Amino acid sequence: MPQKDFNPDNIKALALDLDGTLLRPDKTLSERNLRALRSCMEKDIKIILATGRAVDSGEKYRKQIGTFGPHIYFNGAKVVDISAGKEIYTRYADTAPILFCVRLARQMGLFFQVYFPDGTLIADRRTVEAEEYEKSSGVEIITGDLEEHLAKANAVIKGMFITPEENHEKIRRSLREQFGQSIYIVQSTPVFLEILADSVSKGSGLKHALDYLRIKKENVIAFGDEENDLPMFEVAGFSAAPANAKETARKTASFQIPADSEDGVAVFLEDRFG
Repeated sequence: MPQKDFNPDNIKALALDLDGTLLRPDKTLSERNLRALRSCMEKDIKIILATGRAVDSGEKYRKQIGTFGPHIYFNGAKVVDISAGKEIYTRYADTAPILFCVRLARQMGLFFQVYFPDGTLIADRRTVEAEEYEKSSGVEIITGDLEEHLAKANAVIKGMFITPEENHEKIRRSLREQFGQSIYIVQSTPVFLEILADSVSKGSGLKHALDYLRIKKENVIAFGDEENDLPMFEVAGFSAAPANAKETARKTASFQIPADSEDGVAVFLEDRFG
């Protein structure tokens, strides 16, 4: 919807990407953003976290905010209401495209990791990328032969390449040639390229969360900075992208807000909701 149709009194929920949007570049949640979110919660506005992170990795931020209800994890592969102990939606990916990625990563000399249904994260080897991911996410990477693990699994949550953006197009092309549209390939940071089931996205995750809350899409603002946030922008009535966002996100969003380093979410909420 265009900005002219925006009325703060009609907003019932905020869907918030974490990295690059709500969190500062150092992965912390600022006091200003926290105050702004809690002020919205006092007005009975629901806070829905929508992240590519694993459930455990996003949980510390949920607790810090104090928000309850459904949240979107793994780019929409899981929608979970942790406070109620309910897994609202889960969609796993087939192992065939993930096995293809393992072999492609080895061929290209790239780092690739896989989240399995039990929550374990496994990679063939430890690298600088693995160390940085563990530090950023708080999720431990287990080292093991991915082909062997995949042979024992019926499905996975997602696979992820961690590699410079210059390699992404070659990976996408190889996967599309082999699997067509039967998988979801999405960039979630400048170096993360993720492979999930075909019907998964933050947009589909947001639909499930809103159905659970019985909130209409026109009563929602989605905040995000990357390619993986665009499906959420399509679902929400309104959208906002920070100044540091990818150009496609900024051009698509209803509102452009200050960068993550400048607490752009709080600036917007203070201005619009008081």
